[in-house]
Amino acid sequence: MYFNKSTLDNLDKQKKVNIINSITGIKPANLIATISEDGRTNVAIFSSVVHLGSNPALIGFIMRPIDGFERHTYINILQQKYYTINHVPEQFIEAAHLTSGKYPNTVSEFTACNLTEEYHDNFLAPYVKESKIKTGLKFSDEIILPNKTILIIGEIENIITHPSFTDEEGNFDLTQSSIGVSGTDTYYTLEKKCRFPYVSLRHHETN
Repeated sequence: MYFNKSTLDNLDKQKKVNIINSITGIKPANLIATISEDGRTNVAIFSSVVHLGSNPALIGFIMRPIDGFERHTYINILQQKYYTINHVPEQFIEAAHLTSGKYPNTVSEFTACNLTEEYHDNFLAPYVKESKIKTGLKFSDEIILPNKTILIIGEIENIITHPSFTDEEGNFDLTQSSIGVSGTDTYYTLEKKCRFPYVSLRHHETN
Protein backbone atom coordinates (compact mmCIF):
# COMPACT_ATOMS: atom_id res chain seq x y z
CA MET A 1 0.00 0.00 0.00
CA TYR A 2 1.36 3.40 -0.98
CA PHE A 3 -0.02 6.90 -0.39
CA ASN A 4 1.39 10.05 -1.90
CA LYS A 5 0.16 13.54 -1.07
CA SER A 6 -2.32 13.50 -3.94
CA THR A 7 -3.92 10.19 -2.97
CA LEU A 8 -4.05 11.23 0.67
CA ASP A 9 -5.78 14.48 -0.21
CA ASN A 10 -8.39 12.60 -2.23
CA LEU A 11 -9.25 10.03 0.41
CA ASP A 12 -12.52 10.07 2.31
CA LYS A 13 -12.06 12.74 5.00
CA GLN A 14 -12.47 10.41 7.97
CA LYS A 15 -10.14 7.79 6.49
CA LYS A 16 -7.46 10.43 5.94
CA VAL A 17 -7.89 11.68 9.52
CA ASN A 18 -7.54 8.12 10.84
CA ILE A 19 -4.38 7.46 8.81
CA ILE A 20 -2.64 10.72 9.78
CA ASN A 21 -3.63 10.40 13.43
CA SER A 22 -2.34 6.83 13.59
CA ILE A 23 0.85 7.06 11.53
CA THR A 24 2.92 8.47 14.41
CA GLY A 25 2.31 5.29 16.42
CA ILE A 26 1.21 4.81 20.00
CA LYS A 27 1.16 8.00 22.09
CA PRO A 28 0.61 8.57 25.80
CA ALA A 29 -2.99 9.05 26.89
CA ASN A 30 -3.38 11.83 29.45
CA LEU A 31 -6.24 13.65 31.12
CA ILE A 32 -5.70 17.41 31.39
CA ALA A 33 -7.70 18.98 34.18
CA THR A 34 -8.46 22.67 34.69
CA ILE A 35 -10.75 24.99 36.63
CA SER A 36 -12.52 28.14 35.46
CA GLU A 37 -12.56 31.55 37.12
CA ASP A 38 -15.96 30.78 38.64
CA GLY A 39 -14.91 27.36 39.94
CA ARG A 40 -16.21 25.02 37.21
CA THR A 41 -13.88 22.06 36.64
CA ASN A 42 -13.01 20.54 33.29
CA VAL A 43 -11.11 17.42 32.28
CA ALA A 44 -10.35 16.20 28.75
CA ILE A 45 -8.23 13.47 27.19
CA PHE A 46 -5.17 14.41 25.09
CA SER A 47 -2.68 12.28 23.16
CA SER A 48 -0.21 15.05 22.32
CA VAL A 49 1.66 15.54 25.60
CA VAL A 50 5.43 15.76 25.04
CA HIS A 51 8.57 16.38 27.10
CA LEU A 52 10.25 19.67 26.12
CA GLY A 53 13.12 19.91 28.59
CA SER A 54 14.28 19.05 32.09
CA ASN A 55 15.91 22.30 33.25
CA PRO A 56 13.58 24.10 33.46
CA ALA A 57 11.16 21.19 33.54
CA LEU A 58 8.80 21.90 30.63
CA ILE A 59 5.99 19.84 29.13
CA GLY A 60 3.99 20.72 26.03
CA PHE A 61 0.75 19.60 24.47
CA ILE A 62 -1.19 20.52 21.34
CA MET A 63 -4.57 22.22 21.31
CA ARG A 64 -6.74 22.05 18.21
CA PRO A 65 -7.45 25.34 16.41
CA ILE A 66 -9.95 27.57 18.17
CA ASP A 67 -11.81 28.70 15.00
CA GLY A 68 -14.96 29.72 16.84
CA PHE A 69 -15.09 26.63 19.08
CA GLU A 70 -15.24 27.07 22.84
CA ARG A 71 -12.17 25.18 24.06
CA HIS A 72 -12.72 25.04 27.82
CA THR A 73 -9.28 23.61 28.58
CA TYR A 74 -7.58 26.41 26.64
CA ILE A 75 -9.71 29.18 28.16
CA ASN A 76 -9.20 27.92 31.70
CA ILE A 77 -5.43 27.62 31.30
CA LEU A 78 -5.09 31.15 29.93
CA GLN A 79 -7.27 32.60 32.69
CA GLN A 80 -6.07 30.59 35.69
CA LYS A 81 -2.52 29.69 34.56
CA TYR A 82 -2.54 26.32 36.36
CA TYR A 83 -3.53 22.85 35.16
CA THR A 84 -2.73 19.19 35.74
CA ILE A 85 -1.71 16.33 33.47
CA ASN A 86 -2.81 12.89 34.66
CA HIS A 87 -1.86 9.48 33.24
CA VAL A 88 -4.79 7.26 32.29
CA PRO A 89 -4.76 3.89 34.09
CA GLU A 90 -6.11 0.80 32.35
CA GLN A 91 -9.12 0.52 34.66
CA PHE A 92 -10.46 3.92 33.58
CA ILE A 93 -9.97 3.89 29.80
CA GLU A 94 -13.69 4.17 29.03
CA ALA A 95 -14.25 7.02 31.48
CA ALA A 96 -11.21 8.85 30.10
CA HIS A 97 -12.40 8.39 26.51
CA LEU A 98 -15.82 9.82 27.37
CA THR A 99 -14.18 13.14 28.28
CA SER A 100 -13.58 13.72 24.55
CA GLY A 101 -17.29 14.52 24.15
CA LYS A 102 -18.54 18.07 23.61
CA TYR A 103 -20.04 18.96 26.97
CA PRO A 104 -21.55 22.37 27.72
CA ASN A 105 -19.51 24.68 29.91
CA THR A 106 -22.01 24.16 32.74
CA VAL A 107 -21.24 20.43 32.92
CA SER A 108 -18.04 19.10 34.50
CA GLU A 109 -16.58 16.08 32.73
CA PHE A 110 -15.55 14.82 36.17
CA THR A 111 -19.23 14.37 37.00
CA ALA A 112 -20.41 13.35 33.53
CA CYS A 113 -17.70 10.70 33.11
CA ASN A 114 -17.53 9.38 36.69
CA LEU A 115 -14.05 10.66 37.49
CA THR A 116 -13.05 12.20 40.81
CA GLU A 117 -11.58 15.64 41.49
CA GLU A 118 -8.65 15.73 43.91
CA TYR A 119 -6.67 18.67 45.31
CA HIS A 120 -3.21 18.85 46.89
CA ASP A 121 -1.33 21.55 48.82
CA ASN A 122 -3.54 24.44 47.71
CA PHE A 123 -2.66 23.88 44.04
CA LEU A 124 -5.40 25.67 42.12
CA ALA A 125 -6.26 23.07 39.47
CA PRO A 126 -7.80 19.66 40.24
CA TYR A 127 -6.01 16.35 39.77
CA VAL A 128 -7.73 13.14 38.66
CA LYS A 129 -7.89 10.94 41.75
CA GLU A 130 -7.99 7.72 39.69
CA SER A 131 -4.68 8.56 38.00
CA LYS A 132 -1.48 7.05 39.41
CA ILE A 133 0.95 9.61 37.95
CA LYS A 134 -0.11 13.27 38.18
CA THR A 135 1.71 16.47 37.32
CA GLY A 136 0.80 20.03 38.28
CA LEU A 137 1.91 22.72 35.83
CA LYS A 138 1.96 26.49 35.49
CA PHE A 139 1.31 27.98 32.05
CA SER A 140 4.52 29.33 30.52
CA ASP A 141 3.82 30.12 26.86
CA GLU A 142 1.77 29.33 23.78
CA ILE A 143 2.97 29.03 20.20
CA ILE A 144 0.61 29.15 17.23
CA LEU A 145 1.72 26.54 14.70
CA PRO A 146 1.33 26.86 10.90
CA ASN A 147 -1.88 24.79 10.87
CA LYS A 148 -3.36 27.03 13.63
CA THR A 149 -3.01 24.38 16.29
CA ILE A 150 -1.55 25.72 19.54
CA LEU A 151 1.46 24.38 21.44
CA ILE A 152 0.79 24.99 25.13
CA ILE A 153 3.98 25.02 27.24
CA GLY A 154 3.86 24.53 30.99
CA GLU A 155 6.50 24.36 33.71
CA ILE A 156 6.23 21.52 36.22
CA GLU A 157 5.26 22.69 39.70
CA ASN A 158 4.81 19.26 41.30
CA ILE A 159 4.59 15.53 40.62
CA ILE A 160 2.39 13.12 42.58
CA THR A 161 2.83 9.37 42.39
CA HIS A 162 3.32 6.28 44.56
CA PRO A 163 6.94 5.27 45.35
CA SER A 164 6.30 1.81 43.89
CA PHE A 165 6.00 3.30 40.40
CA THR A 166 9.59 4.61 40.28
CA ASP A 167 12.99 2.98 40.69
CA GLU A 168 15.97 4.44 42.56
CA GLU A 169 17.07 6.34 39.44
CA GLY A 170 13.68 7.99 38.95
CA ASN A 171 12.43 5.88 36.05
CA PHE A 172 8.69 5.20 36.04
CA ASP A 173 7.21 1.74 35.58
CA LEU A 174 4.48 2.75 33.14
CA THR A 175 3.13 -0.79 32.82
CA GLN A 176 1.44 -0.29 36.20
CA SER A 177 0.07 3.18 35.65
CA SER A 178 -0.50 4.18 32.05
CA ILE A 179 -2.02 3.28 28.72
CA GLY A 180 -1.33 4.42 25.16
CA VAL A 181 -3.58 5.58 22.34
CA SER A 182 -3.40 5.40 18.55
CA GLY A 183 -5.50 7.77 16.51
CA THR A 184 -8.42 9.11 18.50
CA ASP A 185 -10.15 5.99 19.77
CA THR A 186 -7.89 2.93 19.97
CA TYR A 187 -6.17 2.17 23.28
CA TYR A 188 -3.23 -0.08 24.18
CA THR A 189 -1.77 -1.42 27.40
CA LEU A 190 1.99 -1.15 27.88
CA GLU A 191 4.50 -3.96 28.32
CA LYS A 192 8.11 -3.37 29.30
CA LYS A 193 10.49 -5.28 27.03
CA CYS A 194 14.01 -4.21 27.98
CA ARG A 195 16.20 -1.34 29.12
CA PHE A 196 19.61 -0.36 27.73
CA PRO A 197 22.37 1.77 29.27
CA TYR A 198 23.01 5.32 28.12
CA VAL A 199 25.03 5.38 24.90
CA SER A 200 28.06 7.70 25.04
CA LEU A 201 29.94 8.60 21.85
CA ARG A 202 32.75 10.44 23.60
CA HIS A 203 35.23 7.59 23.14
CA HIS A 204 34.62 7.45 19.39
CA GLU A 205 34.74 11.24 19.02
CA THR A 206 38.26 11.41 20.48
CA ASN A 207 39.72 8.69 18.24
